[in-house]
Amino acid sequence: MTSYRQELEKYRDIDEDKILQELSAEELEQLDMELMEMDPENVLLPAGLRQRDQTQKSPTGPLDREALLQHLEKQALEAGEREDLVPFTGEKKGKPFVPKSPAQEVPREEQVTLEPELEEALANATDAEMCDIAAILGMYTLMSNKQYYDAICSGNITNTEGINSVVKPDTYKPVPDEPPNPTNVEETLRQIQANDAALEDVNLNNIKAVAEMLTENKTLQSLNIESNFITSAGMMSILKAMQHNSTLCELRVDNQCQRLGDTVEMEMAAMLEQCPSLVRFGYHFTQQGPRARAAIAITNNNELRRKQKKT
Repeated sequence: MTSYRQELEKYRDIDEDKILQELSAEELEQLDMELMEMDPENVLLPAGLRQRDQTQKSPTGPLDREALLQHLEKQALEAGEREDLVPFTGEKKGKPFVPKSPAQEVPREEQVTLEPELEEALANATDAEMCDIAAILGMYTLMSNKQYYDAICSGNITNTEGINSVVKPDTYKPVPDEPPNPTNVEETLRQIQANDAALEDVNLNNIKAVAEMLTENKTLQSLNIESNFITSAGMMSILKAMQHNSTLCELRVDNQCQRLGDTVEMEMAAMLEQCPSLVRFGYHFTQQGPRARAAIAITNNNELRRKQKKT
């Protein structure tokens, strides 16, 4: 430690200014480069701040792209081709590879010996019979789902075309229309207009008629006019008539011949809000706004009905 301090003592009285004055221009430039603080690992800095400028050549001016391309092309043309270490002659050496195809032997545990009667029966079986046998044995990957379930569910041979047959669609089974509604429209309308107390339920489903005014009736509780040919104008008249009816509890107007439209759906929501007696409404809304309003109105009407029953 003492010797190190003694070594430092001889540098205490050095005159730095005198030493710098005695240095040449080249030595000063080299000293300046050594004292520059560079950070070559910092990718965020530009290239001029990550390394020292060691260029001694004077700048040649702005970039000339065309001259640079011509220079590169000239260098590429002047450069000689590299000679191959082994010249190509096109001669084929050796024999072509031929993969071996050894006969695949059936493992002993998979070898099955059948009785002569069974082997003869399988040899003489038709494609349809083989299809049913495969279904019974659970080999459903050899056939379609329809062929498999037909063979399992029925005791007879259903697939007569074999395993490799083309899958065909099921035969179309016509569905008969609903029977006509026996309701007498004229008589029913007369009872509604006459405010008949015996009439409490009316079903006009599948009848090409438009419900008339419900203003005069005070006893009807359920009205079903689904699957009809009611237009938007006819539906608007029914909704306006409901504003004067205080006894109807259920109204079903869905599945009309044509689309009723957004205006009718908004009128439906307003009607439900103004008719507290209506607690069931059958219609599939196409717009979110009227659907939400109708759901809230039906909930409020049911809650009001529940409170009225308690009192």
